[in-house]
Amino acid sequence: MDWQFLGFSLLKIVCVIGPLLGMVAYSVMLERKLSAAIQDRIGPNRVGLWGMAQPLADGIKSFLKEDFTPSYVRKIYFWLAPAITLIPAFLTFAVIPFGNMLGQQKMVIADLNVGVLYTFGIVSLGVYGIVLAGYASNSKYSFLGGIRSSAQMISYEIAMGMSVIPIFMLAGSLNLSKVISFQAEHGWLIVYCPVSFVIFLVSAFAETNRLPFDMPESETELVGGYHTEYSSMKFALFFMGEYANMIAASAMMVTLFLGGWTIPFFHPQDVNSIGIGFLYIGAFLLKMLIFMVFFIWIRWMLPRFRYDQLMDLGWKKFLPVALANIFLYAVILWIRAR
Repeated sequence: MDWQFLGFSLLKIVCVIGPLLGMVAYSVMLERKLSAAIQDRIGPNRVGLWGMAQPLADGIKSFLKEDFTPSYVRKIYFWLAPAITLIPAFLTFAVIPFGNMLGQQKMVIADLNVGVLYTFGIVSLGVYGIVLAGYASNSKYSFLGGIRSSAQMISYEIAMGMSVIPIFMLAGSLNLSKVISFQAEHGWLIVYCPVSFVIFLVSAFAETNRLPFDMPESETELVGGYHTEYSSMKFALFFMGEYANMIAASAMMVTLFLGGWTIPFFHPQDVNSIGIGFLYIGAFLLKMLIFMVFFIWIRWMLPRFRYDQLMDLGWKKFLPVALANIFLYAVILWIRAR
């Protein structure tokens, strides 16, 4: 067994999961501050300097609240659903390159040749947690939320998966590190594949159940949707799962369309330098932050779609456009190859 490889892999896992948990906590803080600014309010400002300790207070509150399980729920599934919702979001980060090199180590936990297939396979598991929550809660509101979520996520997964096919046709690989290397040489793929980017971006909103696609929760219709019956840390796990999925979607968009950790017009000779390595990681995080702000801004600017509008957009608009987009790039590459 290669103990050095195992040790560095475990270290990278710790270095990814630790900051990720912090990013989830402070994404909530960022949303509360931005929504307050949009609505001309102050937002959290009492706990810590400028309210910066508010996520810590919220976490402690979730641990201390009573963990109540209604008598009429299907208990095993009821307890299992929050974990199934959260874990896939964390597993997605295993194949996302968050930097180039730090010394002699690649800044990716698992540099798989089928990284994108792994990502879509893991992301599709998240819907099981929501469906289980709706089924296990034994409540009509939760059940409707679970059904809506399964239909919504299945519908937009198809368009999302098809939208990235032109990217891998251009890059010639399913390995995310090689996709980033292609962009380092030829420029960001948002320029080459703008239609793919728009489809992927809108589908990411639907996959993360964010407004204007928050049909599974839909508080004005379903009380709280699939997590109506949840409280304490079980509810907190659902809450964390939503923001972890937002961060994962942002990381995927940065990797596929904005060059990942690359910095335009910056090509240092000593790529193994520790300082350069941290600079690339910082560039990746900054691009992710831009997408996170966009996710939050859209939530407080647009109203919720009707359910028929949501389905029409996914099946009647995005699916044909994604197919036409694949055909267009296939023809272009065929002409170039002749």
